[in-house]
Amino acid sequence: MPSLFDPIQLGAIAAPNRILMAPLTRGRATRGHVPTTIMADYYKQRAGAGLIISEATGISQQGLGWPFAPGLWSDEQVAAWKPVTAAVQARGGHIVAQLWHMGRIVHSSLGGEQPVSSSATAAPGDAHTYDGKQPFEVARPLGVDEIPGLIADYVTAARNALEAGFDGVQIHAANGYLIDQFLRDGANHRDDLYGGSPENRIRLLREVTQAVADAIGADRTSVRLSPNGDSQGVDDSDPASLFAVAARALDAIGIAFLELREPGPDGSFGSTDVPRQSPLIRQYFSGPLVLNSDYDLARAQADLDSGLADAISFGRPFLANPDLIDRFKIGAPVNQAPMAAFYSQGAEGYTDFPTLDEEAAQAA
Repeated sequence: MPSLFDPIQLGAIAAPNRILMAPLTRGRATRGHVPTTIMADYYKQRAGAGLIISEATGISQQGLGWPFAPGLWSDEQVAAWKPVTAAVQARGGHIVAQLWHMGRIVHSSLGGEQPVSSSATAAPGDAHTYDGKQPFEVARPLGVDEIPGLIADYVTAARNALEAGFDGVQIHAANGYLIDQFLRDGANHRDDLYGGSPENRIRLLREVTQAVADAIGADRTSVRLSPNGDSQGVDDSDPASLFAVAARALDAIGIAFLELREPGPDGSFGSTDVPRQSPLIRQYFSGPLVLNSDYDLARAQADLDSGLADAISFGRPFLANPDLIDRFKIGAPVNQAPMAAFYSQGAEGYTDFPTLDEEAAQAA
């Protein structure tokens, strides 16, 4: 069985190890959703990951509802991403852009209009806005005639990602965002070609993924799903039936890899009693399968040993440990990041965490 420290081919990307950096929203872009210089330092520090999956990055103004999150729809954004990807690649790293449309999670004060979704629903709780937290609004259902334009936004963002120097993209179809709102019957109440049966509810996922794969290559296209339990009010009554169909469709497209976020009953950042769907999805998806959520080194290696996973993505451990791979290799302590700094705009809690070598130098 492979070790976490063995290389793996993820489509067109030759990853030097199987420890991926999961997407982590950090809120260090501008109000215009343009990447900033400090983001190059942050990602460069973590270039030792087998592959970095970028923070969720908006495909359009309509789809981006997180303050200070970056986008990939304008020339200015593309130009500002270039120093970030170049910094990672200069250190031998690889990075893909996660493409994000938040759907009903967008507040009109950021998206500029009533949010859109599969159906006329509202997410529970409050939206993060520049004016503080505000209640989520009822979304309007996307019209069938609007969906080609939505798919075109994904394609444009994917092409922009390659222009910006990314090695590929990941389509964010998880965590209760737009594509997930179409996938799961708790949020999708449609009675047209995009609602009802699992085959219909996966249609948007399949069409977006196929269009992006056609535009930039299936070997540079990946997908993230969250198949078990509630995510921001989005859930499904029969996840096994739904995600078996989704896995078959993605396998037919031949994507580079599929990542699954699967919290457990004791999850530290969301929890559920719904069983993990990865064993089922493994039966229908033959490409590299990447698993995520609350892994430690031992559990990660065990899922590789069993054949359930081909790689593991770690999120929060990368926040306070830019040299996480080195720490894992020698069993060094892993630092914890303060949550108060997750989404602030400065270097504190972002680029100021020392490596092992820097800690040793400070101690000396």
